[in-house]
Amino acid sequence: MDIDAIVVGAGAVGLATGFALATQGHEVIVIDRAMGIGSGVSSRNSEVIHAGLYYPTGSLKARLCVEGRRQLYDFLDTHHVPYAKCGKLVVATHTDEEPRLDKILHQARTNDVEAMAPLTGDQARALEPNLSTTTAALLSPESGLFDSHSYMLALRGRIEDAGGQVVLGTPFIGATPLPEGGFTVRFGDEGESLTARRLIIAASLGAQKAAEAIEGYPRADIPPLFFGKGLYFSLQGKAPFERLIYPLPIPGALGTHYRRDLSGRAIFGPDLRFVDEENYDVEEDRIESFYETIRRFWPDISEGSLVSDYAGIRPKIHAEGATQPDYRIDGPDRHGLPGLVTMFGIESPGLTASLAIGQEAVKRLGG
Repeated sequence: MDIDAIVVGAGAVGLATGFALATQGHEVIVIDRAMGIGSGVSSRNSEVIHAGLYYPTGSLKARLCVEGRRQLYDFLDTHHVPYAKCGKLVVATHTDEEPRLDKILHQARTNDVEAMAPLTGDQARALEPNLSTTTAALLSPESGLFDSHSYMLALRGRIEDAGGQVVLGTPFIGATPLPEGGFTVRFGDEGESLTARRLIIAASLGAQKAAEAIEGYPRADIPPLFFGKGLYFSLQGKAPFERLIYPLPIPGALGTHYRRDLSGRAIFGPDLRFVDEENYDVEEDRIESFYETIRRFWPDISEGSLVSDYAGIRPKIHAEGATQPDYRIDGPDRHGLPGLVTMFGIESPGLTASLAIGQEAVKRLGG
């Protein structure tokens, strides 16, 4: 074989997978069609470190978020990546919402999330005085935010230090299983190829297309792709809160939340809309819905204080209104191709969980 492992996708999850392989002694190449690392989904998110509050008992999201978050803080410390362990408040703004807070608290403790604390409205306002409408809240001290690009640069550096490569401007064209095991992997505009013992698809929005390009992959087992678009608006003026502020979750997402980024800017988002195509326009007509949502927990926001910032796309594998499924990290036991792992629907908390997701993908390779 020319190489031990090829990872398709140089976002946070692909780089974390390459890091897991490289630090276990495997010769690895991470390829991406873009000219920079993390230029897709990984560059268009909230950079929030999720504690693991909400995810169903026994799910990959629950386990990998908690494991990945613990590993992530250690990695950030070791590699001097900027972060802020600022904590998070999940807020109820009406007494009718408080039973949902109780359920989230129970789920967080079931998921082994540390130091969760229920707060009264007065206790929440003692921490964040601008939460004037809050009747109760949950405090998650383990939540935070970080510089995701510096994190991905550190992952790339560790891969290269271990003898691996990150090769950009190199689209994945397809793969053919070899009789003796492994794959012929085709890539690049000129159709170059390498043989590899292991192949991991961590291509986010491109995962379904990549799986379709692998000969012998069961097409019926490739989940559909849906584009879950989210917009972000930033605040002109002083940031009103120190901590992350989250309303109660909405179907398919955690809801339009607040963060003060590492530079001190106040940013709200993302919302969620299912769209038909990948585009990153920030539609100004959505701004009124942002004011409406924000005023539920911060009534004093001034009209005209929000400005459009950026948009992201979540790689969803469920339609609008359908139950949000777990991650798909599919190994040979599912698709029948030894040495192959495909990952679908790696949306939030994928950035937080990325180190644990990479380890899980390597484990599912087997052999």
